[in-house]
Order: sequence, then C-alpha cells, then structure tokens
Amino acid sequence: MTTPTIELKPSSSPLSDAEREAILANPGFGRHFTDHMVTIKWTEGRGWHDGQLVPYGPLSLDPATNVLHYAQEIFEGLKAYRRPDGTVATFRPDANARRFQASARRLAMPELPVETFVEACDLLVQHDKGWVPAHGGEESLYLRPFMIATEVGLGVKPASEYLFVVIASPAGAYFPGGVKPVSIWASQDRVRAVPGGMGDAKTGGNYAASLLAQAEAAAQGCDQVCYLDAVDHKWVEELGGMNLYFVYGNKIVTPKLTGSILEGITRDSLLEVARDLGFESVEERVSIDQWREDTANGTLTEVFACGTAAVITPVGTVKTDGAEWTQGDGEPGAATMKLREALLDIQRGKAEDKHGWMHVLG
Repeated sequence: MTTPTIELKPSSSPLSDAEREAILANPGFGRHFTDHMVTIKWTEGRGWHDGQLVPYGPLSLDPATNVLHYAQEIFEGLKAYRRPDGTVATFRPDANARRFQASARRLAMPELPVETFVEACDLLVQHDKGWVPAHGGEESLYLRPFMIATEVGLGVKPASEYLFVVIASPAGAYFPGGVKPVSIWASQDRVRAVPGGMGDAKTGGNYAASLLAQAEAAAQGCDQVCYLDAVDHKWVEELGGMNLYFVYGNKIVTPKLTGSILEGITRDSLLEVARDLGFESVEERVSIDQWREDTANGTLTEVFACGTAAVITPVGTVKTDGAEWTQGDGEPGAATMKLREALLDIQRGKAEDKHGWMHVLG
C-alpha cells in the first residue's frame, strides 16, 4: 500500500479567536466544524495520491457518483482531548485505523495504511488545535474520518476511484446536567445485522437501517433500541450505536462478538480497564430472558452502554413486548460510574496510561 504525502494548503480566512470561542462555549455535537479537512484520493492502478489539508468546504459529486447509488461508504469516530499541560492527544487512533481497514475489506474498498490514517488525523488536529476544548470537563474534538466511492457510472461493481476525508467537530459534554440513565426498547421485530452480513463493519447503511427501529423505540417512550440476534431472536447484541455491558457483582460481561456486532473501541478498552480495577471482565452470550430474570433475582445489578460519544451510558429501564423492568434502583450504578471515570481520566490525561492508548500530538 502506498503512503501518500499530504500537501498543506491551509485556509487564508479561518474563524477568528472570538468566533471560535463563542462556538466552543456551547458546541453541542456535530453542529459546527473546524477550519480545515484532509482529503486523499485513491485510483485503481495508481493507489493513494493527492493528499491535501485544505479549507473545510463542500464536496462536488456527479449525480452518477457510485456512492450515491450503491453505498460504498465507511467511516470512523474518535476524539482528541486537551490534557492538563495544554497538549492534545487522541485516543487509540491506530485501533480506529485498523477497524477502518476491516470495514474497507468488507465493502470491497481499498485499505488506507494505518500510518496514513493516523497522520491525516494528526495534521487536522495540529492545524485546528484551537478547536480542542479546554481541559477540565468532558468536552473534546470529535474526528470523523470517512471514505466514499467516487467513480462516475451506474455499473454494479467495486468502484475504481475513492475519496478519503477527515473532518472535525467540537463536542460538548454528552451529559451536561449530570449522567442520567437511558431507557431501552428491546426490539423483537427488527434486527441490526445477520451473520455474514455487514454488522461488524462501520458503514452508513447499518445506521440508516437503525432509524426505523429507533423511531419505534421513541414511540414506546424509550431513548434507545436494543437488537437481538437475527437467528434465534433471543441473544442480546447491541444498541443502535453502542455496545452493551452487564454487571454481575465483580463480574463484567459484554456480548460475545459473533460477526454481527460492531467491535467497539470503547468496548475493547473497557475490558482492560475493568481488569485494571479488579473486576473479572468476559465476553459471553446473554439472552433477553436472562437479562430480565437476573435483574429480577438481583444477580444482575447494573447494565450500561458504551461508545465514543458518551463513553459510558447507564441503562435505567428496559421494555419489551409484554414486559418492563428497572435496573437496580434506576440510578447510575457504582461499578458503571467507576468504570466511566477511570476511562475518562485516561483519555483526559488525569490518570496513568498503562496501555499506551493516548497518542500525544504536543
């Protein structure tokens, strides 16, 4: 795989410090974007080429561009954090790069070298460092690398041209008013993915398919939808955009990867963080009946979801057709909050990084 040079063509008119600070005072999520983006092209027979850091702006696509018709598209999500000494670090960008390659393989797209993925993220953060929120809270700079097929034509085949892009958006605290448990609708009619499908790829189609189920969850008065497996319709898999964890006293359980569950970076990190804190952390299959029964008999004390955006989100109530139950007292559990704080402390540079996860840019 070729590793292209990324040419620097920075903006001549970035936002002023005052304009940027006004946005950072209340950034929300995905509403505002930094001054620049990185783009790299891939062409069959040539490989990766024409890497550039350029001003953030629209992409120009022909109406017959392949991605608009056949959905060859993948993406990633990771964060940059301001550290106590003012430096900036990203969390496990190499892991995101490897997952990006795995998604590319599944969708018959070219694999971007890990070092190029990391370099592109580094360059964008370095040039837009002023957009990384101050240290102290849970605010961060969210990075969105993505790749689309750009060949023009309506033939159904892997495209011969692709565009890789990295954009960045400041992100406020996920729970600005304090961590609150979410309610879950366990869907028994919809499935997220099937074995042999694209469930373990981070592609937009998986998220588009989740929107109807999420709307059904909202109609049931719930915040999130939980999917069961597509074969037996009983094994818990994941939420629409987050992995799940179950707390049995000192044992932390996350559903075993079966090819239809996205291998979350936060999910993987928490397996290690839990062990660091003295928990037993394992990957096992958990059925929806076991979830309900173990909650009722008191052996299952806490449940939480995890992902890049929220890090850890406690689960309060669960609903299915004909059943409803509450985890513990419906408030965030002690183990959930301990794990959440431990991972956030590593990401924000407040705790020792035993696993070498933080990629410091300076």
